[in-house]
Amino acid sequence: MLMLEDIRSQFPALSAKVYGKPLVYLDNAATAQRPQSVADTWTELSLQGNANIHRAVHRLAVVATDAYEHTRDVVKEFLHAQAREEIVFTSGATAAVNLVASSFGEAFVHEGDEIVVTVAEHHSNIVPWQLLCERKKASLKVLDIRENGVLHPKDLEKLLSQRTKLVAISHISNVLGLVNPVQEMVAVCHKKGIPVLVDGAQGVVHGQVNVQEMDCDFYVFSGHKLYAATGTGVLYGKKKWLDAMPPYMGGGEMIHSVSFSGTTYAPLPMKFEAGTQNFNAVPTLVPAIEFAKSCRDSQAVQKEQEAILEYVYAFLSAHPLITLYGDVRECKIPLFSFSVKGAHHEDLALILDKMGVALRSGQMCAEPLMDRLGVTGLLRASFGPYNTLEEAEYFIKSLDKAIKMLL
Repeated sequence: MLMLEDIRSQFPALSAKVYGKPLVYLDNAATAQRPQSVADTWTELSLQGNANIHRAVHRLAVVATDAYEHTRDVVKEFLHAQAREEIVFTSGATAAVNLVASSFGEAFVHEGDEIVVTVAEHHSNIVPWQLLCERKKASLKVLDIRENGVLHPKDLEKLLSQRTKLVAISHISNVLGLVNPVQEMVAVCHKKGIPVLVDGAQGVVHGQVNVQEMDCDFYVFSGHKLYAATGTGVLYGKKKWLDAMPPYMGGGEMIHSVSFSGTTYAPLPMKFEAGTQNFNAVPTLVPAIEFAKSCRDSQAVQKEQEAILEYVYAFLSAHPLITLYGDVRECKIPLFSFSVKGAHHEDLALILDKMGVALRSGQMCAEPLMDRLGVTGLLRASFGPYNTLEEAEYFIKSLDKAIKMLL
């Protein structure tokens, strides 16, 4: 059985000290720490398999290409996609959303059409659609949350029209920490023939993803939130859509044949992987996914995560000076965004940092949601599988101390 001690020993960063105190890293929703296996994979390929993929026939190129394409098979199984051709590598979730907004938008969105997003989206799942709507003279419609932060399929159904071309929603809110009813929302959209893109940046971390069961048309995530190297990401797209979409960028491996009389394009997924890919970093998704799966299968990890969720939720939801956003216990992950009456979120974050606790403060790349909540920023504590109940207790003790210092 995988124990917490085994997990923590895989992460060199967790043994660090901050201002002489043990690091308590609670900014996992922004970027997760990396296990040694990820660093080892990157180092090995950088030193022993550093050659451009898909092109040359020499040994180093074969090693690099095999590692890169093996990763596609691993990701395909991880997401339960139907075919490996449905897995496109990008530099992150942001790049994946931009790819769909540009390519899908070019093919299917016209003047007067509509794109629907939610008020709780990350900027990366808002701005690309705004840019698309500006180019195409289309409209961006916004699905609101209910007062408790929940998205409801019935509210979405009322917002859809014959001009709606795509709906973009997050699997799990990076601010509210709530698991959205994406499968039900996808079903609502598909009844009207509307495709759905799901931002899975948090979803792949906190739950098993089955894109066929979810029936989403596109699913995106970033490697760095899933313990892999930065500059890596995945776009899953149903083959029927990817086949129908034009290339996003030109050059490199996305071509079949180039001539001045006309260029033809490579089959999927190469059509969307122009230029030299991040071939040393993409294979780090393999040990990262292996680690993520081992945590999901560990009863010890799941028990600790549940204990953390219960403990932190109980304190934050009951404190008279604290407002917890996304206060819906039954669909919450161990991610907590909150404000403290009379105390600025950044002041609290700076004090907690001196105590060794790393939190996120500010707008969390979700300014429209901050406006909807009536705040200028929040404090966020996001826990990963390597965090312990002891760390949660230290965080709460430190937070209480910081509040008393300021108030």
